[in-house]
Amino acid sequence: MLVLTLSDIDRSHVAALLGGYGLQLVHVDDGAPIPGSYWGEPEAGLVGATVFARGDTPVHSLLHEAAHLIVLPPEKRAVVHTDATDSVAEEDAVCVLQSLLGDAIPGVGAARVFADMDAWGYTFRMGSAREYVERDAEESWQWLAERGLVCPKTRSLLVPPP
Repeated sequence: MLVLTLSDIDRSHVAALLGGYGLQLVHVDDGAPIPGSYWGEPEAGLVGATVFARGDTPVHSLLHEAAHLIVLPPEKRAVVHTDATDSVAEEDAVCVLQSLLGDAIPGVGAARVFADMDAWGYTFRMGSAREYVERDAEESWQWLAERGLVCPKTRSLLVPPP
């Protein structure tokens, strides 16, 4: 299965979603190096409050990296370059958040994000990304709720502040 890439969807929806969190999406030309990419091309990159992606960047990668910035306070975002992970708890919570962000983008959805995470090679104790988020991520839901990002009762994304 081929993973969904940025060129497969309308990137203006992604830019608008990220903009709601104070982030900027910068499109990188095909074949060019992606600034701040932890895993290397074509994976998304981070520098400050900017997410860099090419047309061949997997959407799940872009959402995962953006989620790392979303959970950080603005003062910490400013110093991020390439690696934004602060803890295992954050990394686990970001996996939940990226699926919710996928649901907020037309043509993506959480189900596709889960499938692409599994295809990419994410590993979870429950065996799949979906099972992790739906049955094994209580601490992550709470972690995100404490930061005002999700409602753990409805398991939904809260609207970003204006």
